[in-house]
Amino acid sequence: MALRLLQHRADDGTRSVILADAACAHRLQGISRTSELAARAIAAGTSLAREAMGCLAGERVDLERELAAGRLLAPIDHPDPAHLLLAGTGLTHLGSAEGRDKMHREAAAAAHQTDSMRMFLEGLEGGKPAPGTVGQQPEWFYKGDGSQLVGPGEPLEMPPFAQDGGEEPELAGIYLIGPDGTPFRLGFALANEFSDHVTERHNYLWLAHSKLRRAALGPELLIGETPADLRGTSRILRDGKVVWEKPFLTGEDNMSHTIANLEHHHFKYDLFRRPGDIHVHFFGTATLSFTDGLRTKEGDVFEIAAVPFTLPCRNPLARAGGDPAQALKVGVL
Repeated sequence: MALRLLQHRADDGTRSVILADAACAHRLQGISRTSELAARAIAAGTSLAREAMGCLAGERVDLERELAAGRLLAPIDHPDPAHLLLAGTGLTHLGSAEGRDKMHREAAAAAHQTDSMRMFLEGLEGGKPAPGTVGQQPEWFYKGDGSQLVGPGEPLEMPPFAQDGGEEPELAGIYLIGPDGTPFRLGFALANEFSDHVTERHNYLWLAHSKLRRAALGPELLIGETPADLRGTSRILRDGKVVWEKPFLTGEDNMSHTIANLEHHHFKYDLFRRPGDIHVHFFGTATLSFTDGLRTKEGDVFEIAAVPFTLPCRNPLARAGGDPAQALKVGVL
């Protein structure tokens, strides 16, 4: 079983980091945040796995019990949420253009090839360049800062003006920017990127609006290399019953871009290489309940699971209070 890191908060507020492998899970003594452990690995010039295994082992932990008790946090965060960036790429998976293309064709009622299909085909042709070379740039979007990141069991809350709240089962890369501006990939987490597909369907130029929503991470950070072929299941439960379920594929074997190419086109911008910042980058999906005609309801529970992760990314859907017809007042100085 691959090594995984988890963040834990005890009932008294004390934080710790857990290292899990196939045999057991135990606390790492003297470590309170994943980013703290990563900074130590960068300073030592070693891997995150080696740094974690070099820490003194504390008490053993029952991960299932701690998850059920609500004590597991998102596997990465930042003391100042403004220094954690959520962003992602779309149309990166084989088959991912089908649903998007259908959505945009219905909205435009046009016979010509949509921009979504053109972008997907360009990625299919040039998204996996030879090592050390630059390939086709992908679609890119911004989701917010660390205040938008949701941990295990916490609600994915739609704003009051949202027209939809739909799941997007994905793999997310987790990064810490080193002191010299070098991005370091810490590992991968299971994720629900969560978007407003009704808003996007109205006009694809509203994609930016549809992505300004919360996002969830599963509790585990898979460190080291991720499998090239990762298979999981995405499901929606309503009143405790499954109302939609579908397998999803991710990993480079199922993508039109390499992870390295997606990383290059994100971190090529200087403002994304600010020392000490954390980045959560969503790599895309080809599987949505929305394209199958399901409309989610408040109280629905999204559940995303995939091996080698042992715990699911599970979050209920909620809506924030407020009157969407009430205009926001802006003061004038």
